[in-house]
Amino acid sequence: MHIAIAGNIGSGKTTLTTLLAKHYGWTPKFESVTYNPYLEDYYHDIARWSFCLEVYFLKERFKDILEINNHTDKVIVQDRSIFEGVYVFAANNKAQGNMSDRDFETYMNLFNLMTKVTKTPDLMIYLKSSVPHLISHIQQRGREYEQSIQIDYLNGLNDRYNDFIFNKYPGKVLVVDADNLDFLNNSRDFQAITDKIDGYLFGLFPEQQFLIPKS
Repeated sequence: MHIAIAGNIGSGKTTLTTLLAKHYGWTPKFESVTYNPYLEDYYHDIARWSFCLEVYFLKERFKDILEINNHTDKVIVQDRSIFEGVYVFAANNKAQGNMSDRDFETYMNLFNLMTKVTKTPDLMIYLKSSVPHLISHIQQRGREYEQSIQIDYLNGLNDRYNDFIFNKYPGKVLVVDADNLDFLNNSRDFQAITDKIDGYLFGLFPEQQFLIPKS
């Protein structure tokens, strides 16, 4: 089984991936951030490095999918899927003028070849967050290269995430209002998420999308 954690920068994807892997005994797959060779350059000059960064992420996520396909006996929980990397992050860079038409066409041609051997995750958990919430988390974790992220960039990503999740993504989605949950420090908030996941695992998943109630 393949479960993906989706969400904007600073939404808590890595934290939730870690907690779920520990809680259920699942195998985590983390995004290539701390060892990504383009990331720091990207945040200093997005237009110059966007194509390189997006191709690197695409390569890493495709490699993860191949590994997931080879371990059907395990439950894999993945920190961000290949689909949002394409339809949210790469598309946002294209829309904001950070990726040329030529580069984006090459990128999408590569992705379309990859989709011949990919499928949607069995469940996607979307951490829906407001921009002020994202900024607060980004400042708290203190990654130097993230401090130069512009608000317009985060707004663009949020708009594309909501459009992708609610209008385009064909798979099953659990939408979590991350602004109103502290699943790291509040066990009841974390249980609110695991209760919904348990419902899916035991066949009690009545809708394609549903919300964790606000606290």
